[in-house]
Amino acid sequence: MSIPTHAQNNFQTLRRAAVDGTLALMECLDAETGCLRHVICAVDRDCGDYVFIPFGHLADGNPYETYLPPDPADSTGIVHPDVQRGAP
Repeated sequence: MSIPTHAQNNFQTLRRAAVDGTLALMECLDAETGCLRHVICAVDRDCGDYVFIPFGHLADGNPYETYLPPDPADSTGIVHPDVQRGAP
């Protein structure tokens, strides 16, 4: 699997904002579900006004239970907890 260019570009923008000290964590409502989200934003200025650029939201609950990592044995796959690997 490869990370798409737009995601790589967004990540670089996010890194620059972290180095510059222009990150914000905002409470927002999810436009689809109406659920409260904690959104990571870069902060910019436009004609004296603050502009918040959302990049994503923090995981609800335990992120180790929310996300499955890439499979180190298969560069095109994701680790699936229900799939048995070879016996040790």
